[in-house]
Amino acid sequence: MIVWLNGTFGAGKTTAAQELLDLLPGSTLYDPELLGSGLRLMLPAKRFEEVDDYQDLPSWRRMVVDTAAALLTEVPGPLVTPMTLLCQEYRDEIFGSLAARRIPVRHVLIHAEETILRERIAHREETPGDPEGSASVRRWCLEHLEPYAQALDWLKGDAHVVDTSALTPRQTAERVAEAVRTGAGACDIVQTPEPTAETLAAGVLLFDDQDRVLLVDPTYKPGWEFPGGIVEPGEAPARAGIREVAEELGIQLPRAPKLLVLDWEAPKPPGFGGLRLLFDGGTLTPAQIRELLLPGSELREWRFVTEAEAETMLPPVRWNRLRWALRARERGCPLHLEAGIPVG
Repeated sequence: MIVWLNGTFGAGKTTAAQELLDLLPGSTLYDPELLGSGLRLMLPAKRFEEVDDYQDLPSWRRMVVDTAAALLTEVPGPLVTPMTLLCQEYRDEIFGSLAARRIPVRHVLIHAEETILRERIAHREETPGDPEGSASVRRWCLEHLEPYAQALDWLKGDAHVVDTSALTPRQTAERVAEAVRTGAGACDIVQTPEPTAETLAAGVLLFDDQDRVLLVDPTYKPGWEFPGGIVEPGEAPARAGIREVAEELGIQLPRAPKLLVLDWEAPKPPGFGGLRLLFDGGTLTPAQIRELLLPGSELREWRFVTEAEAETMLPPVRWNRLRWALRARERGCPLHLEAGIPVG
């Protein structure tokens, strides 16, 4: 298990984490910030100039998960992780990947009111004997108060909140320990096993009466996606699409959807690639749209979008697949793609 202590700088995550080690038997401190420091030493400086923060590096997010899994083979756990994580997409990627490894997460928000935070930051001495260095850290902490305020809505909806405004670090740790014991803050993300070989996946495009396409926002991986998923062994791809639409959205398709695109996705480590099929699920009626259901452990949101809007929301490989699927739908003829390029 991982006890992830989230919150902005000055909330008291690190001091609470140290106290928490005494209250959770077998616990170990796990600080992903050390991974960021290591990447600064190993990656070219030019790469860091391309991002605002090491959390923007896909390598850091993957290392957070891989290192946690490795540590849990050495120690009984839980891992206590005091780490600010304000980007919901990064939270989805990291927690979703942990869920795929069957590593449960207790997400706890260590919160304090802004006036308290500012007072704590003002008295923070990061580097004893180095006033200029400490002042730089204080400025950096203050700059992150606004992003924290912007993230509060999703954080409070996702995590168990412990308000530290009037608590000592020990009292904060006691509240967190009690929350862990009662199961508070559990992230009920769907546990999708990581593939170990090429996979076959079926997606279904659904449209409204304006010919906009339906996209969904999974909780367990970053980026928007089409309804659908991995085809199970012995399952027909079209039937898999029907099953996934029913499970994800509560919609029963009356007939097998028509194939629009078959795309071979090249392996790109750590992914194995495989065949990706997109089907035309047809136009939903207003009544069907009103009855759309979302399983909270799997999907966070759905949205009908135009082709131009989809381009800004989908990762390039999915956008390219959608683009050709829409052309195939217009022409009434399915397309065979290899790595997103029509062949034959």
